[in-house]
Amino acid sequence: MTASMKEAPSPDIEDALVRFEAAEKVYGNGFRALAPIDLDMSPGEITVLVGPSGCGKTTLLRMAAGLTEPTSGTVYRATERLSYVFQDPTLLAWRTIRANVELVAKLQKVPREERRKRATDAIAMVGLDGFERSYPRELSGGMKMRASLARSITSEPELLLMDEPFAALDEFNREKMGSELLRLWREKQFGVLFITHSIYEACTLGHQIALMDTGPGHIVEVIDSPSPPSLDPGFQRDEPALRALQQEISIKLGSFRE
Repeated sequence: MTASMKEAPSPDIEDALVRFEAAEKVYGNGFRALAPIDLDMSPGEITVLVGPSGCGKTTLLRMAAGLTEPTSGTVYRATERLSYVFQDPTLLAWRTIRANVELVAKLQKVPREERRKRATDAIAMVGLDGFERSYPRELSGGMKMRASLARSITSEPELLLMDEPFAALDEFNREKMGSELLRLWREKQFGVLFITHSIYEACTLGHQIALMDTGPGHIVEVIDSPSPPSLDPGFQRDEPALRALQQEISIKLGSFRE
């Protein structure tokens, strides 16, 4: 079977932002990181991957980004407009926050005035007004991650790939950054592929949650949220349903280890 990465979907999947079709990954040393994966992401929705370490979540994310190709199967991506947010903010220590936020747009050769406007808007959107001339060392962990988010949206992505972006934050800031992500998502309406080990985070953020397990990495089940995020900021989530979903996922993930 021929492996491929296509940047435009075939006619029969025109409604998908990203589609994995029997996408498998085997490294040169013979290590089978992923068994064949089938997964659809819809435009403007948040898909969360949750599962134990070593189950191939990051490999799947890298395939969606086009950073690694499947050994067999196919990954379709309907857009080239994507941004990647890592667990570490990856800010350049010698650049100011404004210069860091502008960096991606600069690399994309966006004209100077346009990228400055995008950076100004993005910095304001994440609540870092007044810190434009600060350096990363002068910011808290949560503020650095806000700067990383601001940088990611200056490229105006249709797809945001997030590899455990809030894992290093304390519980308070982690929840705050989750709310911040949803606020940005409501304004920009990009699709998100999000990796986490947190069941609470998965249930809070996801429209669909893919449960993964090891041996080799594979998707055990994809669950649609009973109360997904809405574009309406005043929308009231069904908290009892989300708590029930957390319990369901906790039990299922626990059963994988038995």
